[in-house]
Amino acid sequence: MDTGRKTMNLSNHPPQVEVDQYMPTFVPGGVGGGETYARKLFQALDELAEVSVHAVVTEGASGFAPDAQERVISGVKLDSSVWGRLRGVAGVLVRGRKVTRLLRPSAVTFTPFTIPVLPKRKLGKKLVMTVHDLQHRELPELFSLPEKLWRSLMYEHPARRADHIITDSEYSKKSIVKHLGVDESRVTAIPLGADVSGFTPNLAEREAFVYYPARGWKHKNHSRLIEAMKIVREERPEMRLVLTGGALDAIGDVPTWVDVKGLVTFEEVTQLLQKASVLAFPSLFEGFGLPPLEAMASGCPVAASNAASIPEVCGDAAVYFDPRNTEEMAEAILAAIDDRDALVRKGLERAASFPWALCAERHVQVFREVLTC
Repeated sequence: MDTGRKTMNLSNHPPQVEVDQYMPTFVPGGVGGGETYARKLFQALDELAEVSVHAVVTEGASGFAPDAQERVISGVKLDSSVWGRLRGVAGVLVRGRKVTRLLRPSAVTFTPFTIPVLPKRKLGKKLVMTVHDLQHRELPELFSLPEKLWRSLMYEHPARRADHIITDSEYSKKSIVKHLGVDESRVTAIPLGADVSGFTPNLAEREAFVYYPARGWKHKNHSRLIEAMKIVREERPEMRLVLTGGALDAIGDVPTWVDVKGLVTFEEVTQLLQKASVLAFPSLFEGFGLPPLEAMASGCPVAASNAASIPEVCGDAAVYFDPRNTEEMAEAILAAIDDRDALVRKGLERAASFPWALCAERHVQVFREVLTC
């Protein structure tokens, strides 16, 4: 009888690794690509017979995992603002002993997000922390003082004390070693995955719009993209711009040819990627950046920023531009439209090279290594 549970032949597999995915600062819908990472990685870890994975979340984020694999910090809810997160963190810290009781003593405590500063000895057998990037160190002018303090407390301090740090790219690894002063042997770069099974390539004709899925954060560079699109429209006046993501009210008033859809469902994102002429990705900074890979998996040409880790992710499957140069950005968008066939071919190959299963396996390698130290 098939019980639907994972099975493991102990004679053929190494001992099972217990992992508590500890997420006391997780706000559903409030962390962009980081949420995709946490959800997809949890699912991929759960599919490995050699792993027993649980999730530890606050009451406001309950439902992240199946009941049998979820431990809830009761009485704590957060929102995505800095002060909302601080209030939530205070609630977690006040409940410190109750929180640590939710963690299995034999498990690796793995946190894919920022974490409250609790004594490391209370966070389980070993602490492995993902630091996606140190954008506040690379682009400090884009952050307010409260945001910098938040990142210092929740990124930097715990990361320095972690047994190991995981990050998304070699670019971010170098940044972490440089700014946090940790030995490079304590940092492992593991590329994220791209779930190509959720995206169907559309090789037929596409509609006259450029698509950009991103929250309205300053580094996402919406204002320069809109200026670049004005140049694009001089040659292709039919071309529109479609924006999706949270906090887009921060970008202010937009021209009539810009369609601001806000937060949309996954199904709507896949449909937009199947229809768009180009995915534009003008971000000033990314520790990784999933949307270009999702576009490639959908057969959508990509015009991308040459900043930070983005070229490392996109390889030769995108047209690059300086994200601070609107004319160059416009030229790249037009070039991506004209060079569609070659970009689609390269993009499909590139997206397929980032499976979540491989991402999960490499995480397990790190967990095993820290347990033997």
